[in-house]
Amino acid sequence: MPSLSYRDAGVDIDAGDALVERIKPLARATARAGVMGGIGGFGALFDLRAAGYADPVLVASTDGVGTKLRIAIETGHHETVGIDLVAMCVNDLVVQGAEPLFFLDYFATGRLEVDEAAHVIAGIAEGCRIAGCALIGGETAEMPGMYRGGDYDLAGFAVGAAERGRLLPRDDVGAGDVLLGLASTGVHSNGFSLVRRIAGGDAARWQAPCPWQAGARLGEALLAPTRIYVASLLALHRAGLLKAAAHITGGGLPGNLPRALPAGIEAALDASSWPVPPVFAWLARQGGVAPEEMLRVFNCGIGMVAVVAAARADEAETILREAGETVHRIGVLRAGAGAARVTIALPEGWPG
Repeated sequence: MPSLSYRDAGVDIDAGDALVERIKPLARATARAGVMGGIGGFGALFDLRAAGYADPVLVASTDGVGTKLRIAIETGHHETVGIDLVAMCVNDLVVQGAEPLFFLDYFATGRLEVDEAAHVIAGIAEGCRIAGCALIGGETAEMPGMYRGGDYDLAGFAVGAAERGRLLPRDDVGAGDVLLGLASTGVHSNGFSLVRRIAGGDAARWQAPCPWQAGARLGEALLAPTRIYVASLLALHRAGLLKAAAHITGGGLPGNLPRALPAGIEAALDASSWPVPPVFAWLARQGGVAPEEMLRVFNCGIGMVAVVAAARADEAETILREAGETVHRIGVLRAGAGAARVTIALPEGWPG
């Protein structure tokens, strides 16, 4: 039998080493107070005291990008799915009152293409920069036989911290509080199995003109990255105005908002109080998707909900707008019975 190498089996150690060298500057660019060392060690180190915490509670989250990756792979546009990966993790941290501190990624593929992987990880670094957290480690796994040629998958892991006693939701969430909806940038990173089913066809479908965005291709428009709400929500929290928050992901408003509310509370929403981005009207019309299913699968234009006291709602809106958010008053909390729930008044013809 001839002598075999790891490369003969489909794994290129030199390519992995080349990728590490390519991403070291990207990781260094995300450094923040508390980071110890850099990429290349067996483990990543972070000093909470150097980050300014006296009595911290750690908050951790993990997530992926889902089948949105299929569109990135089939269009060859890999630059923004890394932002999605970070967003899905850090938005889950900030709703608990935590500041994201550091991030680790897992990139798995059948055959490592260094340029392609570097584009993905550059997006991860950009997401970390937006969120104010450090990219301090990760893993690149080349696994021939597990993935088809050109395919890859991503997972992300974020760790944040909050001072003890500053976690969310607060215990004064109650009837009369106002719900502020922060606009999404599109579909974000949920529901793409349904999106792909509605779009139909083969990979060439993504090159068709986008029906709702002039001058764009369908795939390009659908790849708009998930918005990262960290800076704006932390500003609201540090001002003492944020009582609770909900990241609107899979499950939509009905599935996610109750997670931030106590028992005996009902969130009453008015769907006419915010504009629904045209991508959702296209999905509903093209796929014949019922309004209730749209709300259960997609964010439908609201990527984050903040709960604030009615008396300070104007002040809260100002802080959020100054931080770059588009804000809508989408409803109020009122007394209910049993588990927290959501009711949504839908205008005729919604989502448009």
